Amino acid sequence: MSGRDRQRARVYAWEDWVVAPHAPDLIPFSVAQAMVDAIWAEMGLRWPPKVERLPPQAPARQADATRLRLRLPEALPSWILLHELAHAMSSTAEGETDGHGPRFMGLYLQLLERYLRLPTATLLPSLGEARIEVDLAARPVFLDAAAP
Repeated sequence: MSGRDRQRARVYAWEDWVVAPHAPDLIPFSVAQAMVDAIWAEMGLRWPPKVERLPPQAPARQADATRLRLRLPEALPSWILLHELAHAMSSTAEGETDGHGPRFMGLYLQLLERYLRLPTATLLPSLGEARIEVDLAARPVFLDAAAP
């Protein structure tokens, strides 16, 4: 990622306002890897990131992700798992990412629509109101341009 993660605070506020009320369910850590593997495969991707426990010295963090791993707490809301998967899809193994930028948001919207059944068309007005940029044609960064 180059520069500052300009949309981070706006994305977090938007999630609390728009997404969280639709997904109060908690996913236990014990099933997270199976869910990650299934979602990754359903998105047409291979080699999903590994799920690890979030270290206790990271109490302010709900979860975090890179292309290679998701660090999760003992239980987390489903929308946070999708958020972290969007980070994994918008990051390279070398650590390049757009943070909470347009590519991340485009991938996140795809996951929200597919797995939480929140239609992108219904979410777009609130994203505009929150001044969050979205790349609706976003694809995982590690896919070749010629890939379908």
